[in-house]
Amino acid sequence: MCLRDHFEGCGNWLFRWRSLLPFLLFLLLIPALPLIHRPLGSNRLQNAWEVFCFALSITGLLIRCFVGGHAASKTSGRNTHSQVAESLNTTGIYSIVRHPLYLGNFLMWLGIVMFCFVPWVTVIFVLCFWLYYERIMFAEEEFLRRKFGDEFSNWASQTPAFVPRFSSWRAPSLPFSFKSVLRREYTGLLGITIAFACMDQFEHLVATHRFSLEIHWIVISAVALLAYVGLRTMKKRTTLLNVPRR
Repeated sequence: MCLRDHFEGCGNWLFRWRSLLPFLLFLLLIPALPLIHRPLGSNRLQNAWEVFCFALSITGLLIRCFVGGHAASKTSGRNTHSQVAESLNTTGIYSIVRHPLYLGNFLMWLGIVMFCFVPWVTVIFVLCFWLYYERIMFAEEEFLRRKFGDEFSNWASQTPAFVPRFSSWRAPSLPFSFKSVLRREYTGLLGITIAFACMDQFEHLVATHRFSLEIHWIVISAVALLAYVGLRTMKKRTTLLNVPRR
C-alpha cells in the first residue's frame, strides 16, 4: 500500500473515532494532575490564568458556533460513519481556513490543557493533536478532491489548512442561523465547563489539600447542564430547532 492510501485509510479510521479524543486527552492529563500549580504561587495570577484558559476554550467553541451558524445542510456536521459533503464550503470562515471546526477543537482543548500550567503536557497535547488530525484532514481533503475536482483544488490552493489568513475573507453565502448553532453545538459548553470545574477542583486540592469547588463553577456548570438537557430534548423530540437547508 502506498503512503497516500495508507494516510487516507488511517484518516478515515480516525475520523470515525474522533469523538473519543477528549477521553484520551483526560488520560494524558491524569499524570499531570498532581503537578498542577499556581503561576509563581500567586492566587491572583492563578485567577487571571484561569480566566485566560477558559476564554481560549470559549473562543474555540465560538469558532465552531460560527461555522455551524452559516453551514448548509450535510456539511460541517458531526457525522462519524463516513465523509459527507453535498456542497463545498468556500465562503465565510472557510474563506480564511480550510478546517475551522478542527481549529475550534484545538483551541477548546488547548485551554483545558494549559490550565494545568505544566509545559510538557501542553507540548505533548500539541504533538498528539497534530499527528491525530493531520491524517483526518488529509482523508477529508482526498474525499473533497475526488468529489469536487478543480473547485476544491482552486479553493485549497488559496486557503490555509489550519492557520487563518484573514485577508482572504469573503462574506458567508448563507445568513447566520442561531437555531442551527443550538442544534449542532449544545454539547460544547457543557464539556468545557465540566472540564474546567474538575480541573479547578484538582488545583484547589493540590494547593490546599482540601475540596473547595468555587461557587461560580457550580453556577456555570448547572446552567450548562440545564441548557444541554433542554436543547437535547428539543432536538430529539421536537422540530423547533430545524431550519430549512441547514
